[in-house]
Amino acid sequence: MIERPEKEDYYLNIAQVVSRRSTCLKVLIGAIIVKEDQIIATGYVGAPRHTRSSLDHGSCLRQKLQIPSGTQYELCRSVHAEQNTIINAARAGVSLLGGDMYIFGENRESGKTLFAFPCFICKKMIVNAGLNRVLVSQPDAGGYKIFRVGDWVREWKEQDILEDSVRYGQAE
Repeated sequence: MIERPEKEDYYLNIAQVVSRRSTCLKVLIGAIIVKEDQIIATGYVGAPRHTRSSLDHGSCLRQKLQIPSGTQYELCRSVHAEQNTIINAARAGVSLLGGDMYIFGENRESGKTLFAFPCFICKKMIVNAGLNRVLVSQPDAGGYKIFRVGDWVREWKEQDILEDSVRYGQAE
C-alpha cells in the first residue's frame, strides 16, 4: 500500500526545506503560506535583499552585543521567516486572506526541531494579513501544533497582548 503524507505534514516538510536557505547563525526557520491547497508564498529568516547577512559577516550582531534571545529584534540583521513570507506575497500581489501559514524551525548547531512559534511582531502581522491558521513545528519527531488566528484575536480582546497563553521562546 502506498502511503501519502497528511497535508499538514506535507506542507510542514516543505517549510523545512525552505528553512535551509536561512542566513541566521543560530536557527533555521522557514515559512510557507497555503491558500486553497496551493502554496502562494515562501520565506526564511534572512537579511534584507541585497545586504550582507550574518553568514556573510561570519558573526551574529546580537551575540556580539550580548543581547538576550527573544529581545530587541530591531538589532538583528535578519527579517523573520513569517515576515518575509508575507512580504514575498505582497511583492507578487497575492492575497493572503483565508490562508494558512506553516512554520518550521531547527537549531542550526544541534539540528533539533524547535517549537517555531511566532514572536509578537510576527503574530500581529499574521493577524493583519488575514490568515486563518498557523501550524508550527514542535520538538517531538514530526510533531506540530495548530493555532487559530481568531483565537489570538479573541484572547487579545479579553486581556492584554502581553498576557498571551502561548509566547515566542516558550517550549510547548
